[in-house]
Amino acid sequence: MLNSLKQTGRNIGHEIGRTWENLSEGWRELLSRSSDALTHFARNKDEKQGEKGALATFPQWSLLAGEVEETGKEIVVRVELPGMEKDDCSITIEGNILYLSGEKRFERDTDDSTYHVMERAYGAFQRTIPLPRNVDMEKAKASFKNGVLTVRLPKEGAEAARSIPVS
Repeated sequence: MLNSLKQTGRNIGHEIGRTWENLSEGWRELLSRSSDALTHFARNKDEKQGEKGALATFPQWSLLAGEVEETGKEIVVRVELPGMEKDDCSITIEGNILYLSGEKRFERDTDDSTYHVMERAYGAFQRTIPLPRNVDMEKAKASFKNGVLTVRLPKEGAEAARSIPVS
């Protein structure tokens, strides 16, 4: 009986160790890959919050996952904006920084419900995305499809390579 109890204790300890290791690995990856995607959502103090103040208990931070891809001719930035429409966001470029700002609005079908899980953030946000090089802002194009904003930025001086004679 005592050996059985000791073995059970070792098994539980082993499982707790594995769980902690997996949790730690997940946090490390989240921090290393997504730290720039962590975005603050500020709420307007005058917003209607419903009878129970549901909006006040929603998170103020959320991930706006994105990617920056470079091809031979352009920089392509994609950012996931779930629950938003194209008119909810605006883009500004200064030098080699892309600023994405907007607002995710809280909509509720009924006031007589109770939330049990609140993981979505609402409010105004701004996300700063560094670009790997300067771009031609005049030729930039943006599109929005299925909750993903895609910004295509031609690289400055992206013409084909040419030889320069030495005199």
